[in-house]
Amino acid sequence: MRRTSAWLAALSLALAALCLAPAESRAAESLGRGPTPSDELGHGASLYVPDANPAAYRQAFELARAGQLLDAARIVAMVNTPQAVWYGDQTPAQVERLIREVTRDADRQDAIPAFALYNIPGRDCSNYSGGGASNTAEYKAWIDAVARGIGDRDALVTLEPDALALLPADCGQDDAQGTRTAARYTEVNYAVSELEPLPGTRVYLDTGHSGWHTVNSIVPRLIKGGIARASGFYTNASNYQSDDANSWYGKLISSCLAYVGAGGDVAACPHQWWPRADAQAWLDSHVHVPASRMKHFVTDSSRNGRGPWTPPAGKYTDPQDWCNPPDRGLGARPTLRTGDPLQDARLWIKTPGESDGLCLRGTPGPQDPERAMIDPAAGDWFPEQALELVRFANPPMLG
Repeated sequence: MRRTSAWLAALSLALAALCLAPAESRAAESLGRGPTPSDELGHGASLYVPDANPAAYRQAFELARAGQLLDAARIVAMVNTPQAVWYGDQTPAQVERLIREVTRDADRQDAIPAFALYNIPGRDCSNYSGGGASNTAEYKAWIDAVARGIGDRDALVTLEPDALALLPADCGQDDAQGTRTAARYTEVNYAVSELEPLPGTRVYLDTGHSGWHTVNSIVPRLIKGGIARASGFYTNASNYQSDDANSWYGKLISSCLAYVGAGGDVAACPHQWWPRADAQAWLDSHVHVPASRMKHFVTDSSRNGRGPWTPPAGKYTDPQDWCNPPDRGLGARPTLRTGDPLQDARLWIKTPGESDGLCLRGTPGPQDPERAMIDPAAGDWFPEQALELVRFANPPMLG
């Protein structure tokens, strides 16, 4: 990608700062024990760093020009950290070409790209991130193109954020016969059947996050979505739950899937709001499947450094705590070696620094009342939020 001299100046500044900082993301790859995606998908591989949003480099340059050198370096360090590459709305020909370019580039670097595929019909219940394919046939053709683009190269696929946690039936977009929800399951199953068999690909299905669906609610959706044929599931995409909450939620879901697979009743599974000691005692008594035979998971730590935002009590009729909450920070850096036998990776699935959309929090708008400004459209660069993320990062971004 050709960058302007301004971007190169910002990049040079960031590299100078990085030389003085611990190589945390590189060191993180050496942690943990046991087989990991890096062992099975490519010997010694690391996670792929995609091209950044050009607006990030423009922001870094403006910060450097204003003398805010550390913040400039932090912004560039953030976008030069491995994170998912998002695709949705492209034509089949476009997505095939783009994914082939990324997988080839990653292969040359001995890196594994993480893809967030986001093109399901009725995406986001037609809200801020609405769009996607027009129908099931169009979606299948798009997935076929994704499969051709990946080919035999390595890839981690987080399939369709919110596709299972936010079904058409959940948002009043279905008919009395449940036609659109049935189609949603058909579409997710098709994607699993086409992508998971690729020699270097692992597919993970959507669970929302631990502050949303209970284990007993999301497990039946995973089963209907084809989890038996996928590598596993992911949690916390674009959300703010802590690493501890994400890991516990993942363990409970993996365990419940194993229990149900052996003939157990999903209603009996402990969920994330059980006392942990009680839930662990239940798992010890009822689940005896080794981790190697259970469904694994990945988590999103892109914006969870400070955990979820707690809106002011009684201030908003709809606080939208998921939508550009203030004063959040980057979380732990991505890695393929988590030290958890059930967790294949910690990723930055959400692109940190890009807006969630126009957040009105139950007010008539047009401003976000929590920020006293009009938030950028979903997917656009949000300079104010990007600065918050790097300044409040946990662990710190460059110090």
